[in-house]
Amino acid sequence: MTSDPVLAAVSFAMALGFCAVHLFVGHLRFLDAVPRSRWLSFAGGVAVGYVFLHIMPEIGAHAATFERATGLAAPLAEAVVYTLALAGMILFYGMERAIVTSRDSRREEEGRDRPEKAMFRLHIAASGLLIFVIAYLLNHREDDSLAGLALYFVAMMLHFVTADYGVRRHHVELYDRRGRCALALATLAGWATGVVLTLASLAIGGLFAFVGGAIVLVVLKEELPEERQSYFLPFFGGAALYAALALGELHMAT
Repeated sequence: MTSDPVLAAVSFAMALGFCAVHLFVGHLRFLDAVPRSRWLSFAGGVAVGYVFLHIMPEIGAHAATFERATGLAAPLAEAVVYTLALAGMILFYGMERAIVTSRDSRREEEGRDRPEKAMFRLHIAASGLLIFVIAYLLNHREDDSLAGLALYFVAMMLHFVTADYGVRRHHVELYDRRGRCALALATLAGWATGVVLTLASLAIGGLFAFVGGAIVLVVLKEELPEERQSYFLPFFGGAALYAALALGELHMAT
């Protein structure tokens, strides 16, 4: 159980910020710009910057925990941790392919440019799982400083802008009617679980690895397809700005 009431209050306010993204991303009309909004590319760059400058180093640190807890040799323990990151990436890649296939099939057979409702439930369930874990980690990270928490919040909030926009793009009506509320509830459930339940370091390391792989896939699948007409400079700018903030925070901490 989280013993610091100040940390719990701050993390709860951040969880509410996450909820606001889920609930109101459909009202951010500037994201619907054609070609793709530069803000989405910027947000993706920040999220990827967080993965490489915070999550990946933490995964490396947790490899030592895996080694001690499992008795595995160091290279094998490290490989197990990164396999969890790979699992996160594969899960969300498989989900995305299933949704695109369903959408293409309905377009050809019914003339409707929407995936089947079963795909909506799959998308929301997978996204809700990732959101639950991210909200849980508000209270359980290797870097427990206020600056580290702030960087985590900013990076994940911008990631949710990109991810929620992608979910809504596939299922506009269903997302606005039910999906956004389900994701907000997943956020609050993850935060509450993080307050009352502290998992072993081994499990938290695994969660960080899974989140890292999933975020990389979610961001890159939004940025890379040619038809998105995404922007390199805003993406680079987001990653570079986050890198500067992260390195500055690490310099001050040492």
